[in-house]
Amino acid sequence: MDLAKYAAENGLKRVGARPPFFAYIREAWGRRDFAWTLSSFTNKAANARNRLGRWWMVLTPAMQGLMYGLIFGVILGSKNRPEHFIEYLFCGVFLFSFMQGAFTTGATSVTGNAGLVKSLSFPRVLLPVSATIQQFINLVPQLGLLLFTVLVMGNPITVEWLLFIPAMILMVLFGAGSSMIAARLTVQFSDLNKIIPFAFRIIFYSSGIFYSLESILKHHQTIAAILKFNPFAAYINLVRGLLIPGREATPELWLICAAWGVLLPVVSVLLFWKVEERHGRED
Repeated sequence: MDLAKYAAENGLKRVGARPPFFAYIREAWGRRDFAWTLSSFTNKAANARNRLGRWWMVLTPAMQGLMYGLIFGVILGSKNRPEHFIEYLFCGVFLFSFMQGAFTTGATSVTGNAGLVKSLSFPRVLLPVSATIQQFINLVPQLGLLLFTVLVMGNPITVEWLLFIPAMILMVLFGAGSSMIAARLTVQFSDLNKIIPFAFRIIFYSSGIFYSLESILKHHQTIAAILKFNPFAAYINLVRGLLIPGREATPELWLICAAWGVLLPVVSVLLFWKVEERHGRED
């Protein structure tokens, strides 16, 4: 009897062998506590040396929002400034910060945990998932501040606020998918980390964070139609439509956000599963 046949008959398999896809998903789900613990530890370690600790999760994006508001809303006095500008701005800054953070931390989630990857056996997809959880933990107090700001500015609570939770679920799923994609790409192309900051500058200014894209592009309908599928702008506009009077969460926005929130994670998990055996063997 050859070794391969003996191994098959006795349930033996090669160390690090890729399991079947659904077995891989079950194993990842069974070890979800690992992803949560890793994200919590990373957050605590990041804030351990700061006197204000976790307050920086709120203070950093709040100061960014105030800075953009001062520059583009007061000093420059942009004629394209939308109504309910403070709520509009905070919504854009906070949500964009989460999506950017999910991608950028996901990009280093595998390469930055080389010790774990090479010494422990677990589904590698849990690393970018953990990075997304870390960013979601940071997002929660920001969402509290956003809702507080919306109320303080005199906006009423409406029935549409109930849809805020499914909108957040879709955005977090998109964040997880983009985190997985970023992790896989940077493992194979390490130079991508140098390009990411420049790419996000472009995405930031093309997502209507502090101005109205509809107003800017009213004479450029082709560009407006293309940017409509920008997921960063879509999720931000969806939440704005739910929380801010005068704006609408259209069925088209829901469809775009649902497509990104469902399809991207599925494609990303498949990508990770296909290259699972290569993680930890690539420099």
